[in-house]
Formats: sequence, structure tokens, C-alpha cells
Amino acid sequence: MKITGNVHKYGSNVDTDVIIPARYLNVPDHAALASHCMEDIDAEFPKRVQPGDIMVADWNFGCGSSREHAPIAIKASGIAVVIASSFARIFYRNCINIGLPIMECPEAAAGIEAGDKVSVDFDSGEIVNETKGQTYHAAAFPAFIQDIINAGGLLNSLKARGLAE
Repeated sequence: MKITGNVHKYGSNVDTDVIIPARYLNVPDHAALASHCMEDIDAEFPKRVQPGDIMVADWNFGCGSSREHAPIAIKASGIAVVIASSFARIFYRNCINIGLPIMECPEAAAGIEAGDKVSVDFDSGEIVNETKGQTYHAAAFPAFIQDIINAGGLLNSLKARGLAE
């Protein structure tokens, strides 16, 4: 699968409290969570983000609490993939569990800037900055992770295989 989108860029150590502030954790609707995504560091993000856009960050993206609300807010905002130099491990797993593709690629994170147009091929791991004509390579998702993402998350994947109700 291949996607193309415009980039929203963030720095290092973006924690889950910044991705979705704790004051919104009781909001039950995913769209409502998305309307507050990143607002404490980028108040315009919820207004600017478009379906299929790409989020890029530096080191340790998603650190802090293990709340699943953070990747849910990002996915519900329309972000198609998050590319970062590195991710907090629990955040990484939460993203896969809810079907939000994420890719670790320090070179891409360093070379891509806000507003760049980028395409990502999940099958090969190729990331192309179409604005700058640069190509980067991240590890492609193993087939079982691709299945989880394509199903929209772990629970949907298990349901599709008859392993959950």
C-alpha cells in the first residue's frame, strides 16, 4: 500500500500529554479527540490537518503515559502515517494495535520539513520526499503487522480471523 500526503513536523520528546491533553481523556468520541490533537504545541493542527497527511517527528515520539488516546487522536485527525527517528515503545505498540502505521527512520525525520509532500510505500518501506526529491528507507512492516493495520487494528484483525467477537 502506498500513500501520499503533506507533512506536519514536530521535534523530540513529544509526549502523550501534548498529543492529546489529559483534560480531554473523558471525551468518548474519536472525532472530538481529533479536534484537540496536538493543540498545546500546535493550536492550528486540528484545523490544518487533512485526511492522508503525514506526521513527522524527531526522537522519542509518544513518550509519557501509555494512554491509547494519543494514537487514536492522531489517527482520527486523518494522519495516514507517523514517521519519527524513534518512538516510545508502548506508544509504538498502541499505534499498531489501533491500526495507525508508524515508521522509524532517522534519516527521513531529519530530512523532511513541515509542508513537504511525501509518499510512503508500506510494502517496501520506501519514503520519498517529493518536494526535495530525496528517498529514504525504513523497515517494511512484516506481513502480520500489515494485516493488523489493514484491518484497522488488532481487535478487528482478530475478529476477521474468528479469534474474537
